[in-house]
Amino acid sequence: MDTNTEISEVSEPKKLIIFLDCGDTIIDEGTEIRDEHDVVIQANVIPGADVMVKTLAERGYTLAIVADGLAQSFKNILTQNGLYDYFTTMVYSETVKAFKPSPRMFKAAIGALDLSEEDCSRIIMVGNNLSRDVKGANQMGIRSVFLSWTPRYPKLHADDSEKPDYTISEPLELIDLAEKLNQQLELVEMPKGCLTRNGQN
Repeated sequence: MDTNTEISEVSEPKKLIIFLDCGDTIIDEGTEIRDEHDVVIQANVIPGADVMVKTLAERGYTLAIVADGLAQSFKNILTQNGLYDYFTTMVYSETVKAFKPSPRMFKAAIGALDLSEEDCSRIIMVGNNLSRDVKGANQMGIRSVFLSWTPRYPKLHADDSEKPDYTISEPLELIDLAEKLNQQLELVEMPKGCLTRNGQN
């Protein structure tokens, strides 16, 4: 009986895959404390970001960190805030040797999840930086979600390459948006492939 209860509480995997930046998307960069090697040793989550991550994971969404920075920094702060184990994979610029908006960052995450570029149509990238997160996603044909919470980065796109598909003002808004986008994927077969905005592979 207990086994059946446990099984019923586990959500079926959702079609939508969610890539997330970390700084000022999950973690408040204004609270970061760094050591002498520039590794972040402590930081707080943005209000609601921990609930957002846990809720999405519990509902069956595959979550991946795609972030610029040092691997140890992210391990420290995500573990400290009880979020590390909610992510299926984590891709960092330190290990990829590239920074967003480089396609290498997004391709590394796609590969780490055993996906192909044909799956780009069911991936969203959520981040706080128009010139890195949004531009990088747009170039890959991944739908972009701009989290405009922070005052530390520009809120207006410099050109069309930085124009987000969706904008949210706080982390908890991502839950309803993800549900809506996943429902669309369940109902309609999305076009396949990672394409740039000008239609080139």
